[in-house]
Amino acid sequence: MELATVIIVSWNGRHLLPDCLNSLQAQEFKKFETIVVDNGSSDGSVEWVHRHHPEVRVVPLSSNQGFCAANNIGYRLINTKYVALLNNDAVAHPLWLESLVDALEKNNQAGFAASKILHYEKPDTIDRAGDSYTRAGVGLLRGRGMSFHTYEKPEWIFGACAAAALYRKGMIDEIGFFDEDFFLLHEDVDLSFRAQLKGYRCLYVPAAEVYHKTSSSIVRDSNISIYYGHRNMEWVYLQNMPGRLLGRTIVLHLAHMVGSFIYFSCRGQIRNILRAKWDAFRHIKAVLQKRRRIQKGKRVEDVYIWNLLESEHFLTRYMTHVQRNQTRNRKESL
Repeated sequence: MELATVIIVSWNGRHLLPDCLNSLQAQEFKKFETIVVDNGSSDGSVEWVHRHHPEVRVVPLSSNQGFCAANNIGYRLINTKYVALLNNDAVAHPLWLESLVDALEKNNQAGFAASKILHYEKPDTIDRAGDSYTRAGVGLLRGRGMSFHTYEKPEWIFGACAAAALYRKGMIDEIGFFDEDFFLLHEDVDLSFRAQLKGYRCLYVPAAEVYHKTSSSIVRDSNISIYYGHRNMEWVYLQNMPGRLLGRTIVLHLAHMVGSFIYFSCRGQIRNILRAKWDAFRHIKAVLQKRRRIQKGKRVEDVYIWNLLESEHFLTRYMTHVQRNQTRNRKESL
């Protein structure tokens, strides 16, 4: 009998699915099923999966409904103790799922678990080791760019990146899965925050390794990533940050917003960031309604949330952005 279900959302990802699905076939842990939710692909993905991986359940959607809605559709079809998410551009180590399931089986306090995600082309470098959240009200890619040999111990952290994570179904049934208004980006940060407010902790599991073909679907600092990333960033902050902590974080949050305007203005993308923020606050009524519901169900003390938050280092963050863009530009010019 299956103990877990792995959900993979794919949109025109036929070129990515072979490595991803083959890595699941090679898992040491066998008590799981796989669901591929296809977001209206036009590249023959559905037919390819049926032909080459008949063991996989395919859910074809007529159009691209976004990462959030597609995962929610897949989630409604499962009846296992755990649900794992894996990006179609990720390749799982044979011990990935076994390590995550074993960690949650042994740690009842944990509602979900984060993987150690490495760069596919540079497996000695961390893409992220779970998610952090800063005291400026901004998500942080934990460990990004650091050596594989760091973050080697299991530990309690803020959240899990949905590119490769495991969740208890009982937790999701209580708090809900992804907020479909997000469409894509930061939906996993929002889920992590809602889980923490309810008292469900996140365990980082370094033995659960995944190799990520970064930016295969969404290019960093593209129009799409700027819009959804910076719009949804505001929704995560406004809906989830406890009232007393809003007062302690709002100045830093506004400073980050100003810094974002300056940074993207210098890159000629000021219209994208302005549109993102405008749309974020244009829906403030719905955001506040969600906030009331989320905060009403909070079961932890504010000090617990405060201690989960990391210090914000603005200069380091922006220098990292600049360096990544310079690296990408050099590659594109070759």
